[in-house]
Amino acid sequence: MKIVWILICSASLASATPSAPPDPDEAAYPALERFVEVLEAVRHRHPDLDRLAYDRLVNHALEGMLAGLDPHSSFIHPEMMRQMQLHEGLDPEIESLGLTLGIRDDGPYVAAVAPAGCSAEAGVLAGSAILEIDGEEVLTAGLPELLQGLRRQPGETSKLLLRSAGQTPSEEVSLVHRRIDERSVAEARLLIPEKDIGYLRLAAFGSRSASEVEAALDGLEDDGMRFLVLDLRGNGGGELGETVKILGLFLPPGTEVVTTRGREGEAAEPLGTPDRQRRVRSYPIAVLMDRKSASASELTAGVLQDLKRAKVVGETSFGKGSVQNIIPMGGGTALRLTVATYHTPSGNTPHLKGIQPDRVVEMTDEIRENVALRTRLDTLDPERRK
Repeated sequence: MKIVWILICSASLASATPSAPPDPDEAAYPALERFVEVLEAVRHRHPDLDRLAYDRLVNHALEGMLAGLDPHSSFIHPEMMRQMQLHEGLDPEIESLGLTLGIRDDGPYVAAVAPAGCSAEAGVLAGSAILEIDGEEVLTAGLPELLQGLRRQPGETSKLLLRSAGQTPSEEVSLVHRRIDERSVAEARLLIPEKDIGYLRLAAFGSRSASEVEAALDGLEDDGMRFLVLDLRGNGGGELGETVKILGLFLPPGTEVVTTRGREGEAAEPLGTPDRQRRVRSYPIAVLMDRKSASASELTAGVLQDLKRAKVVGETSFGKGSVQNIIPMGGGTALRLTVATYHTPSGNTPHLKGIQPDRVVEMTDEIRENVALRTRLDTLDPERRK
């Protein structure tokens, strides 16, 4: 490490040009020098000797670096990589709680928090260490045991003892599992029959979403619908291919709807709606959106808004309009890294800013709670359901 220190210092001095601001390459040296300086200060002064291995310190530093880029990039520790390889196909996401598990050298932790889940509403922070599940210590548990401990029926409760980064006291949170709709179309009916207004709530963009939406629209249209309210509130997104097919139900065949752009702004081939359309749907559409509408929901609302096909009503959406890749790295680690952004026909992207509604509707806490409760009526007691 001292040799690295000397090389960095020497290169920094050799390339110093005080009369001009450093270019990006030259700026790397003082930054690396600062990192090494902090690393060595920690190793020489911190009293917990069992936590000062170079691998551990660097991996946790990388975790912080990735988390600081955007909410969707993350560092995959070697412990988690081993679990993923050992249990291939095992999904670390607990959809009913809206969180994703991770494993690092000090045990399991919350790798990600979904915007529309109960974990986000309870204030659970990504990066928080998971110390106990329902009173049982889980510091040495593997991924299958963790997942088994967190599988519950809708309405049941899991208690997690968590410790957030930088906080010494731990905190117990009680999370009520929510029902995950197996069907993408959670509700479709005539909202106001005498005015021919139809209502369709799309809970997620799954593998059969487009066919479900089309069948629901057929039924509503046969019942006389002439105006559609498409509810995407709380919809955290899903499959891009299904999103494009759903847009094809409302837009002419072959319409370019989504473009992916990388770091240098280069655009991939635009994605277009299917070449054939069974029914022409030209009736007015209002898209309902809230701050938990994310990813595919935002693209759907943004594209229909751009092409003057619908009015968007509600709140500014979550701001997830990016593409992530898993990139293997040295030391048995990997990165889940944002590598591109999605763009609507106008060139707009929801990435980190969301889609702005045409008509803003302010939502009180009471309204927000009632909207959320209505999406899971089967988990409520009779009085709350009423």
